[in-house]
Amino acid sequence: MTAPGELIIEPKDGQPADACVFILHGLGADGHDFEPLVPALALPKDSHVRFIMPHSQRLPVTINGGMVMPAWYDILAMDLGRRVDERQLKQSAERIHTLIQEQIDQGIDSQRIIVAGFSQGGAVAYHAALTFPAPLGGLLAMSTYFATADNIDLADANRQIPIEVQHGNFDPIVPESLGRSGADRLKAMGYAVNYRQYPMAHALCPQQVNDIGKWLSARLA
Repeated sequence: MTAPGELIIEPKDGQPADACVFILHGLGADGHDFEPLVPALALPKDSHVRFIMPHSQRLPVTINGGMVMPAWYDILAMDLGRRVDERQLKQSAERIHTLIQEQIDQGIDSQRIIVAGFSQGGAVAYHAALTFPAPLGGLLAMSTYFATADNIDLADANRQIPIEVQHGNFDPIVPESLGRSGADRLKAMGYAVNYRQYPMAHALCPQQVNDIGKWLSARLA
């Protein structure tokens, strides 16, 4: 897979980053989609967080008539559980592993690295975080689903990873039932999961942004 690059936002005060948050965008978007989220999080002024927002590759997407668009993997059918190209999803997760390792190699403690994803990017975030071989600081899954729950080799290092799952209860794209099912599957696997729902569609709402800021601040304090 050819990596098409990343949007990187360094700490505003010019100090070296001592933490890193990855945010993976949804189908048809790119890393810039979540660029406005960073200042809205209102993180503490003394936090030195680097945000990395990778751009996915461009792929033909079956459910969209084979149209080529930014995608982490092909979606084969919009059935109740989603049928996806797991090979492509896992390749995307491996790319995120490489990016995480680059941050570790630059001196960021793995436990101060958080992986977040929205919709299709959230499915990649699930797989990338839960299979990474070093302990991470957290996993944030937004309006998404656990696509590889039946076929994932879980890393012992992240059995205690803090997991936050958020979903809109009016989501017409990824039904809330899929978000809740993912959280329930994780709980059945022994993970501690905090699940939040919001009165919104397939997007972020102000209360959610506020909750994300608080959650990140707690994880990276």
